[in-house]
Parts: sequence; structure tokens; C-alpha cells
Amino acid sequence: MFFALGLSMASGLATLLGAVVIFAASKKSERLVTVSLGFAAGVMLSVSFADLMPNADELLRGVAGEKMGTVLSILFLIAGVLMAAALDHFVPHEAYDDATGEKPHKDLFRVGFVSMLAIGLHNFPEGIATFMAGYDDAALGASIALAIACHNVPEGISVAMPVYFATGSRWKAVQYTFLSGISEPIGALLAFLVLRPFITDLLLGAIFALVSGIMLHICLEELIPSSRQYGHDRDALIATFTGICLMPLTHLL
Repeated sequence: MFFALGLSMASGLATLLGAVVIFAASKKSERLVTVSLGFAAGVMLSVSFADLMPNADELLRGVAGEKMGTVLSILFLIAGVLMAAALDHFVPHEAYDDATGEKPHKDLFRVGFVSMLAIGLHNFPEGIATFMAGYDDAALGASIALAIACHNVPEGISVAMPVYFATGSRWKAVQYTFLSGISEPIGALLAFLVLRPFITDLLLGAIFALVSGIMLHICLEELIPSSRQYGHDRDALIATFTGICLMPLTHLL
């Protein structure tokens, strides 16, 4: 049990490695903000379309059949988008740069905060998967934990950079990145203590599709528009494509 829990802890907290990038940023550069937000958008788009939705579709089709399973995955996807839109009303919309006291072009703190929630939700079922695999087979669990850890590093960047540039505080950026990653071992612990009898393909498929919808809303409503508000449109586009291409490569590990 403790070995499997340790695997989940290590893979989840790999998101903190992404936050290391903020220590290389000596000042707030609009070009760096553009690249960071564009990269975060690419990461989330790739995770949604290449990871979460295929898994959701496969699980739900296995439960409800090919046609109904596909319909369910789309319905849960839409529900995730609506949840993210509703969440928008409860997240703080005001953020000021500590150095200048000026309001930024876009509320970067809100972008980072909602990204933290989405990635935290995404990490929760990953923690369950890592724990269950490690609990049954130590070698398989270690392999899955390594792959997820590599997967989590760019996700940590997508949380840390918006929070850092919104608040000017590296410590706050690390805190929020930690919160997004700690959901993975929490998911593992709950899987062992509480959820094992209730974890079904239907539940996991629904969670994957919901989180995919949340991430898509963040990308289209927050990250991509924010990345293009500083006038570096080409940099934003290249960074987005880089994020899209990078995430599938992490699966090769």
C-alpha cells in the first residue's frame, strides 16, 4: 500500500518541477507571458483531445454500447464546459501587479486559479490509476507513475506562470502548483480507503469527459484569448502548437 501511495505522491508532485520555470523569470515579460499562456493552452488541448476524451469514449462505449457511449461522452463533455462557465462566476476577477499596482491586460490570476482546479481534477483519477496499478504490480505502477510524472511537468508550468505574472509572487505560484499536484495522492488515498467499491468504468468515463470539457473551456475562453492580448500573436501560436505536440511525446516514456 505505502509503495503504491508513494508512487502517486511522486508523480503528482512532479507538477512542482514545472513551477521551477518561474525562478528563471527575472521580470515580467509580455513575450514570456504570451508564450507561457499559449503553451498552457496547447497542453490542455492535447490532454483533452488526445488523452481524456479517447479514454472517456472507450470506457463509456464499453458500458453503454458504441452509439450510446459516444453520446454520453459528448453529454459529459458539454456538462464540463457548463461547469467551467458556472465556475467563472465564483472565481475572483480582480488581480493587480504587485510591482506597478496596475491591472493586467487579462485577469491572469483567474486563468491560473481555474487552471489549477482543472488540472487538480485531472490528476485525481490519475492518482487512482497509479495507486491501483502499483498496488497490484509494483513494476507496472512504477512505469505508469514515471509516465504521469513527465506528463505533469508541463501542466505545472500552465498553473505556475499565470499565477506568478498576476501576483508577482513565486511563492504563491508554487503554492497553487502544489495544490494542483497534491490531488493525485489524495485520489490514490481515497481510492484505497473509500472509493474502491464505487470505481466503475461509467464513473471514470464521466470524470474524464467532464474534466475534458472544463479544460476546453479554459483554453478557448481564457488561455488563448489571454495569450494574444500582448501583440505577440505568432509567438502565441507557436507556443500553443508546441504544447499540443509535447504532451503525446510524454506517453512514449
